[in-house]
Amino acid sequence: MPTNKSTNQPTAAPAPKKKPQVTPSPERRRELLDTAAEVFAAQGYNATTVRKIADAAGMLAGSLYYHFDSKESMLDEILSAFLTELWEGYDTVLAAGLGPRETIEALVTESFREIDRHRAAVAIYQKESRTLSAQPRFHYLSDSQQKFEKAWLGTLERGVAAGVFRADLDIRLTYRFVRDTVWVAASWYRPGGRHSPEEIARQYLSMVLDGIAVRP
Repeated sequence: MPTNKSTNQPTAAPAPKKKPQVTPSPERRRELLDTAAEVFAAQGYNATTVRKIADAAGMLAGSLYYHFDSKESMLDEILSAFLTELWEGYDTVLAAGLGPRETIEALVTESFREIDRHRAAVAIYQKESRTLSAQPRFHYLSDSQQKFEKAWLGTLERGVAAGVFRADLDIRLTYRFVRDTVWVAASWYRPGGRHSPEEIARQYLSMVLDGIAVRP
């Protein structure tokens, strides 16, 4: 052991330097969540493991835990981000004071924009929300579904009362048809394709609101 020459006492070893904490960048976190969303959408939540997500991201499973504490946390962040953005758009539409038909048109268009931005999250929501909503951590999925249903049913009812939509419509059946017709697009839609979300929405609305038969 080295000594201090002036006192002939052992010289204390220098304290080891602490490694600086490195905070994962938001961009890298977003990339990992996008990868996880694709894996969840393709394989299902229960069949997906942290290792499968890590393999898809090209990293070790242990390294993934540096960013997230569990696959449940990843799924929670994926779905909550999607629903937060969806409701920002929906609330803007619902607060705009539009007529019933214009509200339906705007909600459908906003829905296709969300499919464009969060296609994998929409697919997960479609497949998993009923099962996940029974868990306390994902109870907000049920709350969102109830809010979603209220918005659409209320708009359809307003349209019937105003004479904009047919009086003989089964409101709840119409709601389910329009809802499923729109959101099932997540199973085939791919961002950057031939048609923009707005163009697809326009085609859907033409078929739903005006039909596909040529009028005499």
